[in-house]
Amino acid sequence: MTSFKRCFPPVVDVHTRVLILGSLPGEASLAHQQYYAHKQNKFWHLVGDVIGVDLPALDYDARLQELREHRVGLWDVVAEARRDGSLDSNIRDHAGNDLVALIDGLPALEAIAFNGGTAARLGERILGVHAQRFRLLNLPSSSPAYASMNFAAKLVAWRALSDFAGASKHISKHPKP
Repeated sequence: MTSFKRCFPPVVDVHTRVLILGSLPGEASLAHQQYYAHKQNKFWHLVGDVIGVDLPALDYDARLQELREHRVGLWDVVAEARRDGSLDSNIRDHAGNDLVALIDGLPALEAIAFNGGTAARLGERILGVHAQRFRLLNLPSSSPAYASMNFAAKLVAWRALSDFAGASKHISKHPKP
């Protein structure tokens, strides 16, 4: 029997400049109730390298705080679905998140980044014409299931986030001079 999975709440605030959208949390993430909890998923390494913070060394709440301080938001395109295991190819009977309502509430948003092909395909469909208001970044998946590209190559693509991710002078603990 295929189990029913639900996403987590978005990690955003009014200063969010770039929103990273995944597909749906995998088994390890659901078990830990944390985004990208699978030890082999490189999400925290990739974003950490982009923003210059050792995110994997931090506890989960501190990671989320660093994302917000660097104006990076996080959510998933799928609100709920049936899926065996963690592979996107097993997502069935999905309902999309209300991405349009979310982005309408983010006044500083400039870009939307999709973590992998499934997130991009479903997310662009949900956003429709509203996607035209933002720069869209289709990033290679941080998932260990996407092994056809090594970390260094993924990081080159993920560095596109650096155009939008940076410490906010409004909420950063360490404002720049």
